[in-house]
Order: sequence, then structure tokens, then C-alpha cells
Amino acid sequence: MTSRAYFAGLTLLAAVSAHAAAPPADTVYRNGYIYTVDAKDSVQQALAVRAGRIVYVGDNAGLQPLTGKATKVVDLKGRMLMPGLVDGHMHPQSGGSRLLNCSLDYQALTVAQFQSRIQACIDKDKLSGKPSGPERWLVVVNWFQQGMLPEGVETTAATLDALKTDRPVLVRSSFGHSVQLNSKAIKLAGITRETKDPAGGKITRDAGGNATGLLEDAAQDMAMNLLPPLTVAENLAASTAALAAMRQQGITSFLDAYTDPETMTAFTDLHKQGKLTARAHFAVLVDLDKGATPQSAVAELLKQQKQFDQGPTAVAPSLQVRHAKLFMDGVISAPAFTGAMLEPYLVNKGTAAKPDWQPGASNGPASYFTQEALRTTLTELANAKIDPHIHVDGDRAVRETLDAIEYLRSTPAGKDVRPALAHDEIVDPADYPRFAKLDVTPVLSFQWAKPAPDTVGALKDYMGPARYATVEPQALLLDAGARIAYGSDWPVDPLDEWFALKVGVTRTAAPDAGKEYAGRLGKQPGLTREAALRAITLNAAYTLRQEALTGSLEVGKLADMIVLDRNFFTIPAQDIANIKVLQTVVGGKIVYQAKGMR
Repeated sequence: MTSRAYFAGLTLLAAVSAHAAAPPADTVYRNGYIYTVDAKDSVQQALAVRAGRIVYVGDNAGLQPLTGKATKVVDLKGRMLMPGLVDGHMHPQSGGSRLLNCSLDYQALTVAQFQSRIQACIDKDKLSGKPSGPERWLVVVNWFQQGMLPEGVETTAATLDALKTDRPVLVRSSFGHSVQLNSKAIKLAGITRETKDPAGGKITRDAGGNATGLLEDAAQDMAMNLLPPLTVAENLAASTAALAAMRQQGITSFLDAYTDPETMTAFTDLHKQGKLTARAHFAVLVDLDKGATPQSAVAELLKQQKQFDQGPTAVAPSLQVRHAKLFMDGVISAPAFTGAMLEPYLVNKGTAAKPDWQPGASNGPASYFTQEALRTTLTELANAKIDPHIHVDGDRAVRETLDAIEYLRSTPAGKDVRPALAHDEIVDPADYPRFAKLDVTPVLSFQWAKPAPDTVGALKDYMGPARYATVEPQALLLDAGARIAYGSDWPVDPLDEWFALKVGVTRTAAPDAGKEYAGRLGKQPGLTREAALRAITLNAAYTLRQEALTGSLEVGKLADMIVLDRNFFTIPAQDIANIKVLQTVVGGKIVYQAKGMR
């Protein structure tokens, strides 16, 4: 035997002995389709967990030395085990509170149905004994504004004034960029003919210059700031409801993409009670509209970080405050048109019978940050080691943000920043390769890439054929080398991660969406199934600086994982939407288990 072979044998013997001497695992999973999301997207058969971390991934035989008398053995019976979902952009407190409020449930409604649903809430409050006097605001949520029927119909204060109530009424668009008020609410908000649009916002007016009650973007604050804040109990109930919804979906980590101290207080309370069942990451708003400077805004963020961030990631879920949220624009679809576009929105200069769509006078608002302000703010954040998470919907907002990041990358402070650009509903093709070049992650809501009221009637004609062909460029960004990640943006849409993954792969709507929305959205390809899952696991974990700990099933990583009732890779693509999570595990602890899981 050569000396090289001798020492190799000793090394192998030592490795085997060490493995045999290792303490038993707490839990082992066997006979599974274990999709790891490792560098090779490998599929294994078995996995072992000890003290909340993965200690083995391989075949069934390798479990033998790790299986002791007290080890729990789970026979997957061929079912799929994969990393837990990492939702890289959501609003859990808003989502949780909306589960508890008067809701229009994202439905496409006629004006009469819209009124009827809200009247039912008013009547229900009276019967239930809830406070419903003339001073008590009625807040209505999950209004699918772009889906109002018939196409193009608009609501005004008069729509709500027809209701049988003397309460101020505020209806929140599910997109989060519009609210509709009744006349009483307009008066309470102090909005008159002379009221000027706030920076970054718009007061919609009729031909006579009177406010219609529809407020866009920053103008919403004129009414929203009048609402009584949620009580401590209400905040806690919202957080509790949000976590319950997440567990059932298989979400093990999330980013709250626009938080506040009240939300972080509620999640902190749940953590103290041992009820935090997902790794909670928070992005604090950085907004210069109200007199703040980049320096003062970042200082406030760091103050909140000091109060709520719980330090390095541990096995048990905790809170981290290491992101900033910035808005560069609003939304590109009608009736808002608050997305910042490189070219004007089109307008119909013909008739309904003979339309003639031509460039109009508007290409959206000025970006909410000037280039100088954005560069300065990003530099301040980089110096504070805070990663920016930036809302960009229109192609001009995307370009101007990439321009600022390109500047940032040229500075010493900007080398290690991990910028994320959320939404990216339309991107100029010239900017596709810049995401990879600048190491910027687009965080995309896959469920938007389908024929629907907001992508057809509220968008198609206003974009024109060339631009419309590039809407929701998910695979196009991926093919250009971008590291794409996923974010649900809940409650802009219902929390349904598996429907979103189905849409990401197929670019089709639900079967019951109607003939108008049959087929695919445009001619772009869908994502591969591998790319879709990587976006909602390891790539999203990267944006949270967690990729070394979560996002894939590898030895040494935290045991954040889920068991599915069917195999994501072998079922027909349309069936992906029907996947159910049977078990959700965070740090080795089962936080959700369905009846079908034994």
C-alpha cells in the first residue's frame, strides 16, 4: 500500500468513526423526494435533524447511525420535502388586520355589488353592537379597483354617499396605492378645491375641479392619518392571524416590506410568548416627503433597529431590522397611472367604437426621489450597513434607481450592499442585463403575470403593443442573468404562494377567471419550475442575508422545511396551484401540521 493510500484510508476510517459516534438525530425523514435547492438542485431520499439544524442529507442507509431509541422517524412515503418558503416582500400586519376587517375579497364587482357589500358591513356592525356612530370610520379593504365592472367604470364620493350611513367611509384599494372616500370623509380630511396635491401624491378631481374622493399614493395619508390607530390588542390579533396564514402556506421566513414600531412591537410580544413561528425581517420606511433628510431618516431607522433587532440568527425564529423601504413611484395600471414611465401613457384620441391610441401628456409623476436625493440616501444606508428595498413599478423608476445604484457601486460604501428592486412590472429591455451587472435582485410577484383586469383592461391599451409585450418580464430578467426572488406583496393579493408559483410557470389565470382572461399573458416564456422554487427559497433568503442559514436543505443549515401533499415537479403545471402544505418546520420545530400528515 502506498503512503497516499494509507493516509486516505485513515481519513475515511476517521470520518466513518466520527459519523458513527455522533449523537442520534432528533428527527429523521426517510423514503422521500427531498428537493434540496443546493447548487445542483439535487434530489435526495432522507434527511436528519438535530438541535434544529440539518445534520444529514442523503439516502436511507445513511440514517442508520443517526437513528436512536428516542429519534422520531417520519416515513414520507414518497412525498416531497423542500426548503420552507421565504417570502421576500409582504405586509403581514396589514394582511393580518385585513383578515379581521370588512373586506371586498379582491372580487371584480359592479358598482351595485360594490355598494351592496359595503352596506352589508355597515348593517352587520349595527347588529353586532360594534361602535358605529357618526364619528366611527368604516374602513373597507381588499377592493380590486382595477377589476370594477364594466371595464373602465369609476367610483366617486357619490358612489359611497348612496349608502345608508352617516359614518365617514374609506375604501382601500388592494394595490395599496388608492383610497376612495365618501363626502363626509373628504370633509374630515380637509380637502377642498384649493387643496394642493401633496408631494408624491394625487387628489383626483372632476371636470369642475372638485375632489372625487379618490386619493392616490401619498395623498392617501390625508385620510389615513385620521384613522384611529390599532389598539395593542388589535395589533397582536393581526400579527397572530398573519402568522397562522403563513404557517399554512409553508412560509418560514418573511420580509415586512414597510413596517412601523407598532407592528414590530406586536411581533416582539409574540416572540416573548413563544408564538413567533417564522423568521421575521423588517424594512423601515425611508421617506423624505415630510422634511426628513437622508441623514435624519437613516438615524430614525437605526433607532428602531436598536429597539427591535434581536441580533444574529439563531435556531428559534427572531426579529431582524436590517432593511430600508423606499418608494420611487406608484402603479402603472389605470386608473392610477402613477408608475414612472420612460414614454407617455397612451390615450384614446378616437372613440370607443373606433379607438385611436396615441401618446398622451403624462408619463407618470416625477420619481419620488430625485437622483441626488437617492444617491445620498443609498450612501447613508450603505454606511449604516442597511440594505435598500425599493419599490419600482414603471420603467423610468427602474432605470433611475439602477443609475443611482451604479453610482453607489463605484463608491467604497457600496461594495457590499444588497439592493432589491420590488415589482419591476415593466423594465426597458436595455436595463435587463444591468440587474446582473450591478448585482441587484428583482423581487417579483409571480401571480401578476397572468391575464386579469389589471393586466388587460387597465393596462394593455395604455401601454401599446411593444411595451405591453414586455409586461411582467420575469423570465426575461432571469435569462439576462438576474437573480430573481419572489415576494407575494400580500395583502395586495390573497396570500396564495402556490397559485403564484403556478402563474410564474404558466403565465395563466385560474380556470374560473372567465373567457376574457383565458390563455397566457403575452408571448414571454414562463419560468422553469426549478427557477420558480429557487426564487421563493434560496434567492429570497439571499436578499435577507440568510442564504448561508436557510433557503436550501444542506448539512449545517437551519431545519426550515415543508412537506407537500404532491410533487411540485411531476404534477401538471396547472395543478401546482392546488398544492397543500402538510407540515411546516422552523428550526426543527413543527409549527403547522395538516390532518393528512402522519
